Amino acid sequence: MNNDNNDMFEHRDPLDALNRHIPLRDKLVSAHYAMNELYPFVARIATAIYDPETRVLKTFIHSSDDDSRLDHYQTLLDNAPSLLEILNTGRPRVVNDMHRLDTGENNRTAKLERKGYAASYTLPIFNEGEFVGFIFFNSYDTDVFTEKVLRELDVYGHLVALMVISELSSINILTAAIKTTGNITHHRDPETGSHLDRMSRYSRIIALTLADKYDLDDEYIEHIFMFSPLHDIGKIAIPDKILLKPGPLDSDEMSVMKTHSRKGREMLDDLVQNFGLGNLQHVDVLFNIAEYHHEAVNGSGYPDGKSAKEIPLEAKIVAVADIFDALTSKRPYKEAWTNEQAIDMLKKLAGEKLDLDCVNALIENLQQVEEIQRHFTENNLG
Repeated sequence: MNNDNNDMFEHRDPLDALNRHIPLRDKLVSAHYAMNELYPFVARIATAIYDPETRVLKTFIHSSDDDSRLDHYQTLLDNAPSLLEILNTGRPRVVNDMHRLDTGENNRTAKLERKGYAASYTLPIFNEGEFVGFIFFNSYDTDVFTEKVLRELDVYGHLVALMVISELSSINILTAAIKTTGNITHHRDPETGSHLDRMSRYSRIIALTLADKYDLDDEYIEHIFMFSPLHDIGKIAIPDKILLKPGPLDSDEMSVMKTHSRKGREMLDDLVQNFGLGNLQHVDVLFNIAEYHHEAVNGSGYPDGKSAKEIPLEAKIVAVADIFDALTSKRPYKEAWTNEQAIDMLKKLAGEKLDLDCVNALIENLQQVEEIQRHFTENNLG
């Protein structure tokens, strides 16, 4: 009897890593490793997530170590007819020989072929009926995705989908809690919801442009996009007479206003704990954005007077995106500047207040900036 009991505990759970507090990508790699015990021909699992506001599909996380050429990719879903068909039908797609596809439809398919991938299985991700993105299984071999294989892959696919949904849902819960707590978007802060839509996307443009230089992966970039709208949560704690003052602040008022970055970090600490979000990936990126987006590269910023490399990259990125949109937006105390005027100011601040790489990254992508401005225009309701 004792021998039987000992035998029972010799089983190894191949998915045990999913129970641990590790990054989402590491969980995906673990799931891939477990799957390879059954199906070694699956060379890669990848995900892409969808921005419903702009209909853009963006690469997110993948399980391969050598797919840098497939990172940092985005496209309008309308420009990918085969993926759009998957979404419209709600059914997955099997391609057992990618060489037979017309790669003119989407240069991502061509990139996959150049990497040597020969077959693919694509699953749509839905959460409560809402489209979230896609999961891709890729193989170097053709004709491997049989019905038997697909039944097993569907289980892993839904497991991966749940992991991605859990991560995104945690961020959505945090964002909703902040908006509900202080009505920060529309009622107290003169910065509007459109400002947050724009500056978060400017932040993503900057991060994408710097990805190769700073070795940034898609997961990190996407978290900057998702966390950047929370940069000024600390303004909830600033009195209305200061926050809503139509003119310049005096020195005492400015001292109070400067406390919002530290208060923001403290409030986020509380919210993460109170809502049980301690396992949220890249939570340090969130804290750094809130606390340090007013630091200056010459050390003259606040709250800690950090300089140059002491300032986290995500805070430098958000600082440029936030200032550019503030300059080009109308406020009770100023008219909106033109993009040219705002860019001239960014150039003057580069290397002094703002990071030079981040400023250049925004300026290099002015066409994308203008598209965002057209899409997220201000209205009477903000």
